[in-house]
Amino acid sequence: MVLLKPLVTSPLIEVGEYTYYDDPDDPTAFETRNVLYHYGPEKLVIGRFCALATGVRFIMNGANHRLDGPSTFPFPIMGGSWAEHFDLISGLPGRGDTVVGHDVWFGYGVMVMPGVRIGHGAIIASGSVVTEDVPDYGIAGGNPARLIRTRYDDGDIARLLALAWWDWPAGHITEHLRTIMSGTVDDLERAAPRP
Repeated sequence: MVLLKPLVTSPLIEVGEYTYYDDPDDPTAFETRNVLYHYGPEKLVIGRFCALATGVRFIMNGANHRLDGPSTFPFPIMGGSWAEHFDLISGLPGRGDTVVGHDVWFGYGVMVMPGVRIGHGAIIASGSVVTEDVPDYGIAGGNPARLIRTRYDDGDIARLLALAWWDWPAGHITEHLRTIMSGTVDDLERAAPRP
């Protein structure tokens, strides 16, 4: 298991503090083995305190192929005289940045497709293929992933988002760790730092 923020070198990837990736093979290779077809300009943004299990992969917009002609084969990337037609594969439509909120838990082997937005506090079940946005505190699973349920009702989700515990100072988080991990929304409101 490694914290990702210190390992990321690409300006197209942003990872928040305390977000980790767990992989028994080589968790330090996350940027090259788990963020695929990342040729830009779209970014991958992952918030703070996210937990990524082994095999979580982000497919980026560079994986797109042309769909408007008889063949989807990307001839120009093969080089030679085909490379003269690189304009046929550049500038393909994309879905924009892939954005993951704070405190998101990804199960084993999750695949996230380009341009997806996953809300704060969401849980993505093992083996899921995320093709659509997941709301704050949503639990999604399957292939394609569908919203199974939300972890809280709309009122509590609004309260949790307003509290944004992931932005609290580290010392305050440490002091109230039990509440953050196992308390109620009311408990969390009582524990929130006072201005």
